[in-house]
Amino acid sequence: MFLIQSGLLHKLEQWDQWLFIQVNNHQSNSFFDSVLPYLRTAYFWTPIYLFLLVFIPMNFKNRGWWWCVMFLCTVSLCDMTSSQLVKEAFERLRPCADPNFFQYVRLLVDRCSGTYSFTSSHAANHFGMATFIFLTLRPVVGRWIWIAYLWAAIIGYAQVYVGVHYPFDIAGGATIGIAFGWLLGTFFNKRFGFVNFE
Repeated sequence: MFLIQSGLLHKLEQWDQWLFIQVNNHQSNSFFDSVLPYLRTAYFWTPIYLFLLVFIPMNFKNRGWWWCVMFLCTVSLCDMTSSQLVKEAFERLRPCADPNFFQYVRLLVDRCSGTYSFTSSHAANHFGMATFIFLTLRPVVGRWIWIAYLWAAIIGYAQVYVGVHYPFDIAGGATIGIAFGWLLGTFFNKRFGFVNFE
């Protein structure tokens, strides 16, 4: 049984590395090289975060303040789970830090973070935010709300493209984010919720 599990894990790792090379090497172009390193940074998206944290309370008063609290709780739970629990449990090296793999990596950021790779906290945080936003603001925004997931997916893709995460790290982080986003988004809707403007 252990040999079967070891063989399966080895196969999954090979697929993950192959997918990484497809994104990091074979899909490379000068436009992505110049844009994606910026799209993955929190500073780039800070105006959107600030806009939400100001716009929601201004328009929804007390329910808006509770939205901000639950939004920040979602991000905190996603980040703590990914960074302090899962990463420490798996201790998977980043592609840019793995001595057996780094020769295949095009690193497009200044440094390779010293933290572990699985799961991606960027993916966990942004898919958590996207899910929370999707569930709570869909009655207000309508069909444009799907942009939240596109935004999270671009950030996840960028993490692989710049060489700091494997695709399965993104998938794992997205799973954590969607779980917490759904949990807190559902709680918010049941306890507070916004008026349906559709």
